[in-house]
Amino acid sequence: MKKVAVGQAGGPTAVINATLAGFVKEVERDHSLLFIKNGYEGLAKGSYYECDKEMLKSISLHRDVPGACLGSGRFPLTDDHIESGVRRLKKEGVDALVFIGGNGTMEALKKIDREAKKQQYPLQVLGLPKTVDNDLGETDHAPGFGSSARYVAQATRDMSRDLASMKNFEKVRVLETMGRNAGWLAAASGLLQQYDEEGPHVIAIPERPLKKETLLEGVTNALSRYGHATVVVSEGVTWSEGSQVQREIVDGRPVLGGISNEIAAFLKKECNVMTRAELLGMNQRSFSAVVSDIDREEAYTVGRVGAEWIRDGLSNVMVSITRHSYHRYTARMIPVQLEDVVKAGERVMPEQFIQNRKLYYEWLKPLIGEDVSVYPPPLKGDEVYVE
Repeated sequence: MKKVAVGQAGGPTAVINATLAGFVKEVERDHSLLFIKNGYEGLAKGSYYECDKEMLKSISLHRDVPGACLGSGRFPLTDDHIESGVRRLKKEGVDALVFIGGNGTMEALKKIDREAKKQQYPLQVLGLPKTVDNDLGETDHAPGFGSSARYVAQATRDMSRDLASMKNFEKVRVLETMGRNAGWLAAASGLLQQYDEEGPHVIAIPERPLKKETLLEGVTNALSRYGHATVVVSEGVTWSEGSQVQREIVDGRPVLGGISNEIAAFLKKECNVMTRAELLGMNQRSFSAVVSDIDREEAYTVGRVGAEWIRDGLSNVMVSITRHSYHRYTARMIPVQLEDVVKAGERVMPEQFIQNRKLYYEWLKPLIGEDVSVYPPPLKGDEVYVE
């Protein structure tokens, strides 16, 4: 019997607890568990939940609840923290360490593996993927992204319909999504667009600097044809002559946000119309009402497979989702080396998806689930745009 420590790290998703529940249900049959509080902060400070029947029941009940039930956060993990954390795990008699997280989590696990070897401590290390903005390398996608993409797509369509009904007052709406350096979420905003009148009319992603003349052309074209324009922009977008917009820096980490305000101010001045900026905010990663069924199922399966690999002795790997087909969706879980995940860095949108949005939507559609409502076409009317 092994003693397995498990934690959740980084920004949560709507299905991160499903991964934990799948892992715990499978692993507790053969092994004992130790739960790490508040992500890597708990590892550094030796803060744990002990495993008992009530704890196991609570985790099972949290399977479909958003947020990280063990606590997560963004702790500035240093080499000293890693050294002391590994010593604490060794003292606790932990045989295996598992974290659910994204790029930073996998990098930290690789460093922990290195430190354990340095201390001559045979620690089994395993990463379980999660992300909302799909920037994790060496996997087709990660649990959390499908639900976030679904939310962004539905919110954009709904807010565009709302804007159309208010076009005699408000004419331009700028929606800001998550996505520091990758435009997967922002690009997903157009997935449900069935009619030209519906937004988004302009999408801006971090992979392409935003040119003011291109933005203005797209917006004025929509205004002249429909009387309103919806713009979607990733938080990491830069102007062609600028840099990313930062709100503040917390523990040395830049917190992005505010490019939508700059765009709205620019369009209001240039077009002389009522313009509003909106942050889609934390609903992107926590709105349980629009969770994708396939996303929840895959999240649970990632946890279950990770538990099987603990039993099999796999170490220094991450569970990766491999897709077999775009059209009839099937996928399987394979192990990839943590070193390869770290080397891959942040996964941006491939050129083929940037150039061919339809191809991207074919890839994305299976991940958001099938029970998405279909809207009738907008009522036709005379569209007049006054300069």
